[in-house]
Amino acid sequence: MKRLIFVFFIGILLSACAPATAPAPANQTLILATTTSTQDSGLLDVLIPLFETETGYKVQTVAVGTGQALKMGEEGNADVLLVHAPSSEKNFMDGRFGKDRALVMHNDFIIVGPAADPAGIKGKSVADALKAIYANGATFVSRGDDSGTNKAELTLWTKVKLDPKTEKPAWYLETGQGMGATLTVASEKNAYTLTDRATYLASKAGLQLDILVEKDNALLNVYHVITVNPEKWPKVNYDGAIAFYKFMTEASTQDVIGRFGVDKYGQQLFVPDAGKTDADLGLP
Repeated sequence: MKRLIFVFFIGILLSACAPATAPAPANQTLILATTTSTQDSGLLDVLIPLFETETGYKVQTVAVGTGQALKMGEEGNADVLLVHAPSSEKNFMDGRFGKDRALVMHNDFIIVGPAADPAGIKGKSVADALKAIYANGATFVSRGDDSGTNKAELTLWTKVKLDPKTEKPAWYLETGQGMGATLTVASEKNAYTLTDRATYLASKAGLQLDILVEKDNALLNVYHVITVNPEKWPKVNYDGAIAFYKFMTEASTQDVIGRFGVDKYGQQLFVPDAGKTDADLGLP
C-alpha cells in the first residue's frame, strides 16, 4: 500500500512539472502567406514549431512573393501575412483588407555577383552600381515576381531613371521565381542580382556569388505582420491571426529572431523591431 501511495504521489508530481500544453483552438488551421525569404532563410523552420506548441494552432505556410501574399489577403485566402513591401502594405491597409499591422524585424538587401565583377560595381553605391551594370550590359537576374524584393529592385532602377524591365534588354533576365531559385540562376549565369542578406547567407555554400554592394541606406528591408480584416472576410481565422501577430511581436520571439543565424553565420540575419514605428527606421 505504501508503495502504491508513493507511485501515485510521484505521478502527481511529474504531471505538475510537465510543460503545459495549449488547449486546441476551435479552428486550429491558420493560413500564413509570407515571403520566400522568411522560408528560404530557415527562420520559419524555427518560429512556426514554437508558435504551434505555444498556441495549439496548425500553420499552413504559403511562401510566395509579397505581391502574391497581399493578393491572397485581399481575396480572403489567407488569415495572416508576414511581408516586406511597406508601400504596398500601406495600400493594403488603406483598402481595409488588413486589420492590424506591426513591425516585426528588418535586415538588408545586397547586390551579389561573380567574383570577377565584370561591371566593376564592388564597393559602389547602389545607384552607381546599377548605372554600371546598365552601361556595361552585364547580366542581371531579377525575380520578376512582384515580390517585396522585386518591388525594391524596380524602385532602385526608377531612382536612377533606368527601366530595364520595360526595355527588356538581353542582359536583363526575369525568373518569375523565389529568391533561392533566382540566386541559383544568377550563379549559373555569372550574373548580378539583388537579394536579401538572410537568403544569400543561407544559400551561399552552393553559390558562386560574392557580396559586392551592401550597407547603403537604400537597401533597408523591413518586415511587418498583418492580420486579414474579418470585417471584409468573416470566415478568416482572426483569432489565430491575432495570436500569430502577438507571438511575432512578443519579447521571447523577438529574442529568437535576434539570435537567429548567429551560431551558424557569425551574424544575426534579422534585427528585431517590435514596438518601433516605421519612422524609427526612416520609412515614410
